[in-house]
Amino acid sequence: MTDHALAAELATEAGRLLLAVRDELGFADARTLKDTGDLRAHEYLMAELARRCPDDAVLSEEGRASVAGKRSAGSSAAPTANTALADRLAAPRVWIVDPLDGTREFSEEGRLDWAVHVALWTGDRLAAGAVALPGRGVTLHTTPTGAAVLPTGPAASGWTAETAGTGGSAPVEAEELAVPEPADPGRLRIAVSRSRPPAFLAELAERVPVELDLVPIGSAGAKISAVLLGEVDGYVHAGGQYEWDSAAPAAVALAAGAHASRVDGSPLVYNRADPRLPDILVCHPGWASTLLTGIRELSDTMPR
Repeated sequence: MTDHALAAELATEAGRLLLAVRDELGFADARTLKDTGDLRAHEYLMAELARRCPDDAVLSEEGRASVAGKRSAGSSAAPTANTALADRLAAPRVWIVDPLDGTREFSEEGRLDWAVHVALWTGDRLAAGAVALPGRGVTLHTTPTGAAVLPTGPAASGWTAETAGTGGSAPVEAEELAVPEPADPGRLRIAVSRSRPPAFLAELAERVPVELDLVPIGSAGAKISAVLLGEVDGYVHAGGQYEWDSAAPAAVALAAGAHASRVDGSPLVYNRADPRLPDILVCHPGWASTLLTGIRELSDTMPR
């Protein structure tokens, strides 16, 4: 099995587990639902990666020491810890996962803008990645030749990673994915955080030669997926994130031909001692220079 197929399978199956958690617990107790979803998906991913890739390191949002006290419904077990820091930094292969990206949206009945992220970093690059959108029944993932979006809802229930992208006969075909051109070249739809939209975007809108429509969306994975599916034209964030928030969606975006960088234009680099990676820009490459120039001019006027 390829790393691409494994990432897609794990993200998809973790997503199905999360849908089952929603069905089991309902939405009356948001905190219990959030913690249970986070930890059950985390334990599934940690167990599968340990079984299938025993020599690889893992960095998960829920494997940090700071969340050691969290518990899921019906369990007294502490979360499985991440690979030790020194071992992770020295490892040639590191899986970077967010078992549930958009926990707030996951806990709100009817919301679909939450995701599961599974990415592989191999020393100096994102080698594979998958973003499952369980509420929408699709998984966006890298392939050996680019990126694809795979239906994973009831009509695709027979899909397995063994038959997807490995020469087998899959019951559902993955559709090749390429970042689309903006539908209206005079207006860019920019996905932003529901709770922490970058304050500078209002002023940025005055500095670029197009209109900017801000579109609030939940998880980072859902936002970047919206760019790749043509539902928005870009995603700008500068309010604080971590490696697990962007690794998998950035892997898919780059494979689909999108521009993905820090907001100063520098590359996205992963598997560092400090996992904070606070900002990101994802868009069609044709608009990257315009947006980066506007951001740079704006940052030059800000007090330091």
